[in-house]
Amino acid sequence: MILAGLVQPVSSSSCLASLAPHLRKDCHPDPGASEASCLARNCCWSPLKTPDMPWCFEKVDLCSIVLDSQRIDCHPESGANEAECVSRGCQWCASENTTAPFCFYTSKEEATCSARFPIQKRIDCHPQPDATQEICEAKGCFWCSTTVANVPWCFYPADGPYGYIMKGSPQKTALGWRLILNKRDSISLFGNDISPVVMDIEFHTEDRLRFKIYDPNNKRFEVPLSIEPSSNLSIDPKYDVEFVDNPVLQFRVIRKRTRTVLWETTLGGLIFSNQYIQIMTLVPSTSIYGFGEHEHPSFKHDTNFVRYGMFSRDQSPAAFSNLYGVHPFYMCIENDFNAHGVLLLNSNAQDVTLSPFPSLTFRTIGGVLDFYMFLGPTPENVIQQYTEAIGRPYMPPYWSLGFQLCRWGYNSIDVLKKTVDRLRQYDIPHDVQYGDIDYMERHLDFTYDKANFAGLPEYIKELKNDGLHYVIILDPFLTKDEPQGTYKPYELGEELGIWVNSSDGVTPVVGKAWPPGDSVYADYTNPQTAEWWIHMCTEFKNVLDYDGIWIDMNEPANFQYGQHPDCEENNLNYPPYVPDITGGLLAEKTLCPNSKTYLGYHYDTHSLFGWSQAKPTFYASQNATGKRAFVLSCSTFVGSGKYTGHWLGDNFSRWKDMHMSIIGMLEFNLFGIPYVGADICGFNEETTYELCLRWMQLGAFYPFSRNHNAIGNKEQDPGAFGEEFAEISRSVLRTRYLLLPYLYTLFYHAHVNGNTVVRGLMHEFTSDPQAQEIDRAFLWGPALMIAPVLEEGARAVDVYFPEASWFDFYTGDRVSVSWKKRFVEVPSPLDVIPLFIRGGYILPTQFPARTTELSRQNPFSLIIAPDEQGEASGSFFWDDGDSIDSIEREEYFYVEYQFSNKALKTTVIKNGYRGIATLAYDNIQVLGFTSKPNVVFLNGQTIPSNRIQYSSNGKTILWISVPLFQELTISFEY
Repeated sequence: MILAGLVQPVSSSSCLASLAPHLRKDCHPDPGASEASCLARNCCWSPLKTPDMPWCFEKVDLCSIVLDSQRIDCHPESGANEAECVSRGCQWCASENTTAPFCFYTSKEEATCSARFPIQKRIDCHPQPDATQEICEAKGCFWCSTTVANVPWCFYPADGPYGYIMKGSPQKTALGWRLILNKRDSISLFGNDISPVVMDIEFHTEDRLRFKIYDPNNKRFEVPLSIEPSSNLSIDPKYDVEFVDNPVLQFRVIRKRTRTVLWETTLGGLIFSNQYIQIMTLVPSTSIYGFGEHEHPSFKHDTNFVRYGMFSRDQSPAAFSNLYGVHPFYMCIENDFNAHGVLLLNSNAQDVTLSPFPSLTFRTIGGVLDFYMFLGPTPENVIQQYTEAIGRPYMPPYWSLGFQLCRWGYNSIDVLKKTVDRLRQYDIPHDVQYGDIDYMERHLDFTYDKANFAGLPEYIKELKNDGLHYVIILDPFLTKDEPQGTYKPYELGEELGIWVNSSDGVTPVVGKAWPPGDSVYADYTNPQTAEWWIHMCTEFKNVLDYDGIWIDMNEPANFQYGQHPDCEENNLNYPPYVPDITGGLLAEKTLCPNSKTYLGYHYDTHSLFGWSQAKPTFYASQNATGKRAFVLSCSTFVGSGKYTGHWLGDNFSRWKDMHMSIIGMLEFNLFGIPYVGADICGFNEETTYELCLRWMQLGAFYPFSRNHNAIGNKEQDPGAFGEEFAEISRSVLRTRYLLLPYLYTLFYHAHVNGNTVVRGLMHEFTSDPQAQEIDRAFLWGPALMIAPVLEEGARAVDVYFPEASWFDFYTGDRVSVSWKKRFVEVPSPLDVIPLFIRGGYILPTQFPARTTELSRQNPFSLIIAPDEQGEASGSFFWDDGDSIDSIEREEYFYVEYQFSNKALKTTVIKNGYRGIATLAYDNIQVLGFTSKPNVVFLNGQTIPSNRIQYSSNGKTILWISVPLFQELTISFEY
């Protein structure tokens, strides 16, 4: 039985991100402040953008430093609460003095200004730093200072000069409407405003709407991702659109059934200039998820004037920084619990601000505004519709669901062998071994170090004979300085002219990276590059018999600023506005924006680099191995999931990074990249025994499960810590392998229907406000909840149980009804990660083994967890695990399960995989029975009583031996 206690979540903290500047005492006045150095001083770290606000400040007790008599009421009406108070931009602190306001301003100036210009409605008119009142008012905007963090001091007036008005009447088109828009006023924010612009509104499907704003007279860059409308022109859309001049264009998208306004441009006008495009929309609730790739403290976004830059960057995860990929997509759960999603298909450097009204402000420095809206109405529907548009996720090979091991810093084949042998000695499941850049000769792609890794080709064959697979890393840059005739990859590329070029379009850009000397960069937007890449990868397969390809540094990364000799002074390299990106310069750690690719300037295509590399790598892997492709990419963009998975970058061996990994994993499932995971135990810094052990437990439930760390740090593979650690790791990985048939089936549904694999509780329990907040636990599909330990020293987890029947995975115990919609403290000793099965579902499982090659030969079982009505359902997909397009060729097995009225029925939908004939069910487990059945029938035949095992907690196990392909009817009688 589970021994647990009811608990309530605690949200109070002495580190208040919204603490006013005049109340913050700088804790790090000396230069070089960072989160680590700040926390080391036992101070608070809050990297916000308000002028003159220290990021590192002393912990305070707000209640003691602001006297009751100094409080100016910010919520004079009744019903004040902390969330509402913060949304108004005010401070919250309870007081024993009942006459003192709990929600208050800290100065009269702030109160007066906020009364005239409500904080939550402000849209930033000066998004770049160093705003002044003079500059602000010259733009036709209002100036009003505030002590509240991140609130703009310079903001658009509601009836200001910005925006566009319709020219004439809207024109009906085959797909919807076309509006011609003229700029309303001559005032300009950054110059070179474009007028007229065109807005096309297209009804793509009943669930998908497109609206695109562009320059009709001059071609501008557009992302080359084709999203086609339905061929059915008689669709009945679930949305209405409205547009009116009042006084500038106002555009609304409305959900027909509920009349909820999903998109509304009423605050701040449209700006469309050559290098600055801005649009603002109101959104129907603050429950917003998505936008990437960033690190932030919660899955559900903070809407208190938080700004996220999006521009691919080689950057270890840091708070609010723009990271490796770009995904301008969000999902919103409306106040009536319907959900919708919105994509801005734009690859230029951009940022988005989330404001508490609530509203979103999009800013980009190029291209067009190309929006797609997906009507849901469930979160899962939204992602299905989104991936239908951008491309369904690829189907990973079965072996890639096994445990994987990598290290930058093996340094020799002897260390590699010792590590692999250690896992084998402890019988720890292990399916994939990696070679990081140290396997290469001097970090050169398509080579291996014949001195330190002598015998590597033969050793890889040994691994494969033992059922393991080997994955190589490849980088997008190649040295140009090897002696002539010695380095074919460069010489062939030079002959084909496939490099990213300087602004002259002829001279290859030169940067610095891992290889010795200067490096050039392959331009993967060039079709010839794909041919070269596939050729080189296929040829290298004859040297190292690899099974998959890991592509790294493809933001693209550069170890210097821009390329040699420097970035020219022009408006591409130094545009008038730079979005809120780390470093504040477009060329930092990458190439100059005026470099040229096949598709256009790097200014436009930078964030497409990893996306453009993924597709040819997918086909290179497929062509080289003759098997299903395995690709893992660092940098991703909209639609990358069709060709690649993703790991969450160079994280740190810190407890908070475990939590961040769950948020990242949930977000990439929203982005259509469900094959995702973080480096288990952390990549940077030294791990600890307990941290690594708890991370092994969490990582066992990443879709992509890999332990990986950096050179110079101690070994952290699960065999490196001794017997106890190995035993616990072995146990949790065997649990993963037991559940792989269920996980593989989830990937089938992702590939075919666009479902998420890992999802937040809010996906399944959308109408539960608490579930919308949960990001320390997650679900595999709809049926399995994982609640990891994320705090040092903890031996229990506070688990929230939404309204459903739940069963303990390990014991089969039914969770108490009193736990529903409550946080419960669930014991979690060092060798346990809490797992719970949701009632109403059937999970296919298979007896585990050390590799998937072995486990795939083992017997199967079913776990049936009935809901409160005594019903459950599920499905199971199986094929050979690594053939190309087995689903499209219908060479697979698929069966559906239905349990009701104390009877199980299986229905074979597709029996196209010959190998299914050798596999069988070993047992059927049913949870939640209140008594032992008198008799059980299998296809009309009585099952002997000695093959029926009943436990007092209601778990019943039937020991049978029946082929998987045989349809079953099992009934229980009492």
